[in-house]
Amino acid sequence: MPPFPRTLAHGLSTALSTALTLVASQSLADVPEVLVDTPPLHSIVASVMEGVGTPILLLPPGASPHSYALRPSDAMAIARAELILWIGPALTPWLAAPLETLGAEARQVSLLDSDGWERLTLRDDPAFFTNDGHDHDHAHDHDHGDEDVADTDPHAWLDPMVAAAWAGSIAQTLGDMDQENAETYASNASRFAAQMAQLIATTTADLAPLSGLSFVVPHDAFQYFEVRFDLPALGAITLSDASSAGPAHLAALRDQVQSTGVRCILTDAQTSPEWANLLVDGTEARIVMVDSEGTHLEPGTALYPALIEGLAKGLADCLNEE
Repeated sequence: MPPFPRTLAHGLSTALSTALTLVASQSLADVPEVLVDTPPLHSIVASVMEGVGTPILLLPPGASPHSYALRPSDAMAIARAELILWIGPALTPWLAAPLETLGAEARQVSLLDSDGWERLTLRDDPAFFTNDGHDHDHAHDHDHGDEDVADTDPHAWLDPMVAAAWAGSIAQTLGDMDQENAETYASNASRFAAQMAQLIATTTADLAPLSGLSFVVPHDAFQYFEVRFDLPALGAITLSDASSAGPAHLAALRDQVQSTGVRCILTDAQTSPEWANLLVDGTEARIVMVDSEGTHLEPGTALYPALIEGLAKGLADCLNEE
């Protein structure tokens, strides 16, 4: 039998390699290009897409979700995206108009509009003093299928149970768009939900000794965390959108801090350190910096659990006497 022609063998090898590359490219092309607004949501989406694709994070490290100016590269990313997942205009109002224009061709999902989780309404006043008989349960809404979510507190990711519900909604959306990988998305979402259940159990045990201790949050963004782990804050330095605190409010909050023996003032990158220093002046309260938005954590699947664990540790460090 004559030897197999080397040129023909090389041609077949090249053709096979090209075909495999085309198949791989086609498989990758079928995965939607996903754009996500904030680091916590990006981490949840990355967990759902693990092994299939990687979502793009719009908000750069250190940026505030409440006030951000889009860069030209951000505009291009919005225009290219096939699926845009965002918390909603209550958290990132600056994103609504660009999504309407630049992202008009993409499928858009606001997680605040999703089902399967319990909403909390925005509190009327950041000086929500517990000794005034404030009851966190009044904020719960058990029937919200058709309700307007305008009054919903948008910081819902701070409850890992909500994060698990969002992962399920995200997996469903991705599976509808990419049926070939639908089982992987669903499996990843189920695994993420199990991780969240364990995270809740561990964090609940870690924070149990702090029950009944008073603390102040930097802006009114921690309600979901407070309710999930039964640790109600005394008050907040600023409103939910991190807007500037007025002198009358700061004076009233300082009186409460001094009269009730508050031991902890949490602060963050969006809150002026001068306001926290004013509150602790003349008291034994501590100031501890926390990051409720993951703006100083490495983006990716590990960010979300690290955010919850870091918040719990910061609160424990701030409240413990040692």
